[in-house]
Amino acid sequence: MFKFKKKFLIQLTTTLGALALGVTAAVTVANADTTYTVKSGDTLNSISQQYVGDKSLVSSIVKANNISDQNVIYVGEQLTIPTDSSDNTSTNNNSSTTTDSSTNTDSNSSTTTDSSSYTSSVSGSEAEAKEWIAQKESSGSYTASNGNYYGRYQLSLSYLNGDLSASNQEKVADQYVASRYGSWTAAKAFWEANGWY
Repeated sequence: MFKFKKKFLIQLTTTLGALALGVTAAVTVANADTTYTVKSGDTLNSISQQYVGDKSLVSSIVKANNISDQNVIYVGEQLTIPTDSSDNTSTNNNSSTTTDSSTNTDSNSSTTTDSSSYTSSVSGSEAEAKEWIAQKESSGSYTASNGNYYGRYQLSLSYLNGDLSASNQEKVADQYVASRYGSWTAAKAFWEANGWY
């Protein structure tokens, strides 16, 4: 309880000080996260602007949802939007937040490439089935590995051809599913029947 009061007092003092200087400020006291469902045309920047009016929330959304490539999100995907004001503060409103998707903390993977911002063409029930498989296979992690299979869709390393970037994983997964099952919904049905796809 004391921590909340102290945080609130700091926020209130900061806000009053800013108002005294003629600067408008917004204070967020609630610490409950919000869930947002991605719609067609959404980007992390546009979603961030809906909540705080600038791009300062992008890095918090990326972190809260374990997104390894901020340029790849899916229609129907549920994102956690952190509403704790300490995560949403920006010291420079003119700076834009970027994430290099080629950064990989897995020491076994030495070959990665920059994201080419691959955009999956799936939407609706196809996007839901794709996300469902990703959650079942790796809990949505682009760096999950079990030795034989790697990434968000647990693809064979030979399919990825040395490129472990998120955009390549998305592209290869779409190609694999299209060639083997014809659609993500068919791949999901196969997974439900067999426990793998």
